[in-house]
Amino acid sequence: MIVRMRGTLSEVGEDTVIVDRDGLSYEVMVPGYALPELAASRGQVVTLFTLQYFEGSSAGGNLTPRLIGFPHSEDRAFFETFLTVKGIGVRKGLRALAAPVARVAADIESGDAAALARLPGIGRRMADQIVAELRGKVKDHAFVDAAPPASAQSGFTAEQRDAIEILVAWGDSRADAQRWLARAAQLHAGISGADAWVKAAYRVKSGAEG
Repeated sequence: MIVRMRGTLSEVGEDTVIVDRDGLSYEVMVPGYALPELAASRGQVVTLFTLQYFEGSSAGGNLTPRLIGFPHSEDRAFFETFLTVKGIGVRKGLRALAAPVARVAADIESGDAAALARLPGIGRRMADQIVAELRGKVKDHAFVDAAPPASAQSGFTAEQRDAIEILVAWGDSRADAQRWLARAAQLHAGISGADAWVKAAYRVKSGAEG
């Protein structure tokens, strides 16, 4: 089982990335929410936390090995739990994760089936089932800043908002800066100072943490 991969991110597609390592190129399936962060790291060395599965029918002898990758180990753990819901297969689960894991987990814990139903491939019936099966089981993956829209900054402290403005001034998109700061806040609640928050956000961006 391949559980972690570190290599140069050479290509980013619609739902897969190519990681070059030791003279080999690996195709890795990734969730939609991770694509902007990964696209910003094209050409850089990244770490992906991976799952391996076989796609196809064993009866027909046609099984294709696939790799699934996440920028953060917590997101991989959430996905494994997400797959326990009846009717959520690997590809459906990946497609559904168009929103960050922390936001999806927050919606599950709050019982917001309407928000979950808006995820790709998840209708109201499946959303209700997800809440019924997972509520209370994914609270460690949820945080309060996940619920508001990405454009809202009310959940950030003044120092975190200053860090976001610095990142935007340096050329990063506001949505990316907010997502990196939210993840950094989840990992390091005790950080003080805008410069320290900028450094923490870039560690998340590079895949060095999470």
